[in-house]
Amino acid sequence: MEIPVAVQQALGDSVSGVSLRSACQAGRDQLLRMMLLSDEAGNLQVICRKDDLIDLEELNKHLGRDFRLIKRRDQVRVNQRAGLTTLPALPSLTGWPTVVDCRVDTLPAVALALEEQNLAMVIPGDEFRALTRDADRFAFAVDPASIAVNLDDRGRDRDQLHSAIKKFTGLRIQQRLEDTLELPPLPETAQRIIHLRVNPNAVMGDLVDIVESDPSLAAQVVSWASSSFYAAAGQVRSVHDAVSRVLGFDLVMNLAMGLSLGRALKQPQDHPEGYVDYWQQAIWQAQSAGILASMMPRGERPLFGLAYLGGLLHNFGHLVLAQVFPPHFKLVCRSLEVNPEIDSSVTEHYLLGITREQIAAQLMENWGMPDEVTLAIRYQKNPAYDGPYKVYAKLLWLGRQLLTARGVALGAGDTVSEAVYEELGLDREQVEAQFDELVENKSSIMAMAGMMGQ
Repeated sequence: MEIPVAVQQALGDSVSGVSLRSACQAGRDQLLRMMLLSDEAGNLQVICRKDDLIDLEELNKHLGRDFRLIKRRDQVRVNQRAGLTTLPALPSLTGWPTVVDCRVDTLPAVALALEEQNLAMVIPGDEFRALTRDADRFAFAVDPASIAVNLDDRGRDRDQLHSAIKKFTGLRIQQRLEDTLELPPLPETAQRIIHLRVNPNAVMGDLVDIVESDPSLAAQVVSWASSSFYAAAGQVRSVHDAVSRVLGFDLVMNLAMGLSLGRALKQPQDHPEGYVDYWQQAIWQAQSAGILASMMPRGERPLFGLAYLGGLLHNFGHLVLAQVFPPHFKLVCRSLEVNPEIDSSVTEHYLLGITREQIAAQLMENWGMPDEVTLAIRYQKNPAYDGPYKVYAKLLWLGRQLLTARGVALGAGDTVSEAVYEELGLDREQVEAQFDELVENKSSIMAMAGMMGQ
């Protein structure tokens, strides 16, 4: 494989010192990435080690600017002008002003990915420094290994939440955050459903009454049952019809719960560009958790309804973050955009001292939600979790990896070992086939998510 012409020109005389190897052979500690940013005053490109977290706040503070990731369409245009689908970390490919993180200069050699060819160019460190001699240099990136995310000890969550609040200066903001911790109350509909769930004498009519008492919720349940995803025979005319003939008691109960909680908090106006929205994420994860639960061996299978509800509420912390930390939610969104391959829990812990999963689980506990759901949400990012109801958390983790691998923009993904499938009693090939089918049915998922957000 040859180096693309545009890249050869960007390398100039240094091309003779470049060695090519397959991407998998390049050391991760050598790999660099380049992100293209912009603000009202102009453009900037920043270069750092591939696995490092870009501290956008520090970068902007140092430069006195308000940079954020450039829009996707602008990124595509820049790439096309260079004749590439992705740009390796070579400043002259764009000619934009450049900032290089100081840690890059400590590397004896660097590796620049050529993703189209699945190759990496390895360049001696002194030659790369010569290539980037006109760039500014200062520290704006952080090694994620230095960020101690609390994945295991749920007992520390409340302390970390209060510590996070105390990090922020300004009495007015702090008071607002402290007040918000007591709010919102559990919505009445959700309260009634929780009581119904633990009532051994509950019948379908009780659930229909709860759903029908909320006209908006009733309309959404009927629309859901009428969707092409379920291909119901004949028209769905009522909530009773939706429950008895199409969706079933358990699914409607958990849909109603998820809808009720989702409406308890305002949908934030801001969100990270490139990620699917809140309700799309909810439906993708709910469907995937339901599929995985139903594929597990009988006798080991978790309750379908609770697995589904855990998926539906898995990202509830996103809504809570927007409400509990309103002055800082924008910074979280911008940071997620420039660090797409770093899990949100790392970014959030670095910026806030706490993650969305910790906050959401704390609120679920306060509301008296089922432990299966609370623990699934809390530990969904920790595949090594080995505590109570661990299967629910593992289903959320596995579902996320399978969806992310198929291009569903849920954030950073991870590799899945065969041991995960063995622990859950799942056949990898069958699971992969089911998820291929699920993603092929994307239009139905989008339609269902649209109903939820109305």
